[in-house]
Amino acid sequence: MALQRTSIALQTIGNLRKIDGETKLHFRPRTTTPSGAILPEPKRIRFGFLRVISGVVTGLIIGTNLSKMIANFLEEKELFVPSDDDDDDD
Repeated sequence: MALQRTSIALQTIGNLRKIDGETKLHFRPRTTTPSGAILPEPKRIRFGFLRVISGVVTGLIIGTNLSKMIANFLEEKELFVPSDDDDDDD
């Protein structure tokens, strides 16, 4: 309940604007202009979903290669070597 009240208060503070030297609560209309005309439909981004997927895949590939390189470096410098003692439980 307190979190909801806090978020409403922050939204109200974000909508305060100085207009003609006075602080007033300002709400921007989202579908109409001040004269009442309907705004045009927003531009659509072509291949938007494909761009997101390609960005995620690129990030995963770069991250995988970077982690492999760091793991090989640590093992080469013997800073981190997995212990083989765990397999000797016989």
